[in-house]
Amino acid sequence: DVQLQASGGGLVQARGSLRLSCVASGFVFDDYAIGWFRQAPGKEREGVSCISRSDGTIYYVDSVKDRFTVSSDSAKNTMYLEMNNLKPEDTAVYFCAADAISYSAGYQCTHPGGMDHWGKGTLVTVSS
Repeated sequence: DVQLQASGGGLVQARGSLRLSCVASGFVFDDYAIGWFRQAPGKEREGVSCISRSDGTIYYVDSVKDRFTVSSDSAKNTMYLEMNNLKPEDTAVYFCAADAISYSAGYQCTHPGGMDHWGKGTLVTVSS
């Protein structure tokens, strides 16, 4: 049974930092495409950063480039999202997701409907 558990959200002031973690179980971590998505109130879910297993690419949405860094630790079945220089517009519920079929990271992140497995989100609130 595939399970994903995100944690690490919280309230932070603008220009602050947070690190999100996503612990996975029930599948071979290195075989699945994985990624971080977020959904702000009244907005559609968007891909923040994804890791492809098919071509090794990593994708970041333009708004987080040079501020966020995604990484994964296969030994711990855990994916991380290091978020620096946070802005109020980063406020959202952040989700981790995984899919057994891996495309390029850009495709995975821009097609969230294609990700089969989702964890419960963790709320990130950035105050100005």
